[in-house]
Amino acid sequence: MLFTDRADAGERLAEAVRHLEGERPVVLGLPRGGVPVAFAVARALGAPLDVIVVRKLGVPHHRELGFGAIGEGGVRVISEDIVRSSRVTQQDLAAVEHAEEAELARQARRFRGDRTRVPLNGRTVIVVDDGIATGATAAAACRVVRAQGAARVVLAVPVAPPDAVARLGGETDEVVCLSTPRAFRAVGEWYRDFSQTPDEEVVSLLARAAAGPAPGQAPRSAAVEVDAGGLALAGDLALPEGAGAVVMFAHGSGSSRRSPRNRAVAADLNRAGLGTLLFDLLTPAEEADRANVFDIGTLAGRLTDATGWLRRRASLPIGYFGASTGAAAALWAASAADADIGAVVSRGGRPDLAGPRLASVRAPTLLVVGGRDTTVLDLNRAAQRELRCENRLEVVPGATHLFEEPGALEEVAALARAWFARHL
Repeated sequence: MLFTDRADAGERLAEAVRHLEGERPVVLGLPRGGVPVAFAVARALGAPLDVIVVRKLGVPHHRELGFGAIGEGGVRVISEDIVRSSRVTQQDLAAVEHAEEAELARQARRFRGDRTRVPLNGRTVIVVDDGIATGATAAAACRVVRAQGAARVVLAVPVAPPDAVARLGGETDEVVCLSTPRAFRAVGEWYRDFSQTPDEEVVSLLARAAAGPAPGQAPRSAAVEVDAGGLALAGDLALPEGAGAVVMFAHGSGSSRRSPRNRAVAADLNRAGLGTLLFDLLTPAEEADRANVFDIGTLAGRLTDATGWLRRRASLPIGYFGASTGAAAALWAASAADADIGAVVSRGGRPDLAGPRLASVRAPTLLVVGGRDTTVLDLNRAAQRELRCENRLEVVPGATHLFEEPGALEEVAALARAWFARHL
């Protein structure tokens, strides 16, 4: 799994910890690189964000060997075994601790300013970093958080080696890690952009999180009930400040709003200033019947009804992003004489299932298919020949149907972003 940057990693990580949303967690970012990741997680969960400032205590003359860690509030976590085996005097150890206490206080003031530390007593706490190499700092942070009164400690990271994840399981109640590659050398190799996070960015993100949304600004993502012809469908609506258009996501399997691929693309569109609506075209009971996934007429009808609901809520140009049979539903809905859809993008879709409706589509249409998804590629080529609107077929080299290869989904997002920006 390859991440575009820390914000992208945070968006994806947020989906993996959604199950904790009901526990009203506190999210803590490890400075510096962990804070941009934690910011995205906290925003998605509607949780308070703070920084976890921890200083490891290294044995004098052998600093890589830690004999403990300290945190804010006078918390000390000491390994007596290492203290005994190091054969260092208590005076020398106290000198190390005194120096680290001064640095801890300086960092806390630098990052948090005059704001008070978010209390952790009795709370579920999600400790977030941008990745783990050895896990020593993360382990120290989790111990400190526990000592500060957290009832449940969850460590959440985008990437880490498998052995580090296994070790950290003993320090936490739960470890959430999106990717555990065996060929692991460094955290940065799993990011396209792993540039250093400056102190100023940490300070800014913490201040933004503490201030909350600006007056009149919609939250990044709000849970909504979409009215589709009297049927209430669960959805997530994101309207960035100043959004000039909204993209509706249609997925044939029903669970569009939970699809990590759709959410990754939606996050990219949000960063570009486009609103997004991810919602489930099928109820959980309907999704259990595989035949409903291929009922293109019903899916298209619900998408049309949902489009009417969205127009009443936000008077903005609308585009469709369809995946699998949802792409056929999007094109079917866009073919209606009064559809007024600005653009359509299909990701690994089945536009052929829209059949004779394809010739009536007027919205500019982009078809994106993986180069190794040969059967679907042939079906898209056949569907393209039926389209009479402006259209283009883009093949992502080396990608399979789910675009799971490194960089493949990012390519899809970039193509979709450019298409919608041009036409919406």
